[in-house]
Amino acid sequence: MVHQAQGQLVQEVATGGLQAPPSRYVLREKDRPTTNGGGAAAPPELGVFPTVDVGRLAEPGDVEEAAKLQAALQSWGLFAVRNVTGHGIPAALLDGIHKVATEFFHMPSEEKLKCANKTDTGEFQNQGYGIDRVDTDEQVLDWCDRLYLQVQPEEARQPRFWPKHPPSLAKLLHEYSLRSEQVAKQVLKAMARALGFADDFFLGRHVGEDMVSWARFTYYPPCPRPDLVAPKHRVVASERERMSLVIFYLPEEERDMEPAEELVGEARPALYKKLNVKTFTDGFWDAFALGEPTIDFLNVRVDDKEATTAVSAA
Repeated sequence: MVHQAQGQLVQEVATGGLQAPPSRYVLREKDRPTTNGGGAAAPPELGVFPTVDVGRLAEPGDVEEAAKLQAALQSWGLFAVRNVTGHGIPAALLDGIHKVATEFFHMPSEEKLKCANKTDTGEFQNQGYGIDRVDTDEQVLDWCDRLYLQVQPEEARQPRFWPKHPPSLAKLLHEYSLRSEQVAKQVLKAMARALGFADDFFLGRHVGEDMVSWARFTYYPPCPRPDLVAPKHRVVASERERMSLVIFYLPEEERDMEPAEELVGEARPALYKKLNVKTFTDGFWDAFALGEPTIDFLNVRVDDKEATTAVSAA
């Protein structure tokens, strides 16, 4: 059964001359973003946010940049690209895909809904245009609409969810996904070297060369009170429109995810359980709807008792 709020596009809600967002979109006070005092959400402090020159990571002998990558992943778990040309993706491609994606979200709703995220029977499904899954009346909704598409492998693409307009969107997304995949593989190789392993440690043994990738275009309409709303793990809402594109990469579906055996032992037991990739991705959407971290929803963490048992068995 589809929740009645599933078809409510945020872009349409935002066109009504609102003084404040409807209550369905208002976060609990403890979950609201930090503001700059004027109602708008404050940007992150870039001075303390880790940055890495991806171009330099391709050089196995660049110990300094490799150390920055390792420090970023150990502390934050992510990093920003410092040299915007170092990743090798042409600026013209970045500008082009941003332009056509914005054009898509500016089209009439009836055109965008030709690739709505619904099955033939009207049930919600992940791919396509719309909002994220709504399960309950209590669920706080994100202040954004999105277009979510599987990009790789190509044979898994579902053309009915890919917009026909603008005509160049599909071609640009394909090119962008190929370029960004090379960046992702470059980072994985650098991560392996930072741990003292060969370049193919992750790609060959844990992720696979045929990574699965999904593209998420997210549109954030202007919000009259951006301090009250914030889509989790994405761009903070603003008084002006914003659009972002993220490519998510997953290991090959038949693989299992688990701590590398070379990195765990009696002195440093595994912190997470073994989990099939498909189980993880299926659980992600249930956890997302509930606002919970996937590793908690799927009970992936190893507790102290389990860790002790595992060490004893070893």
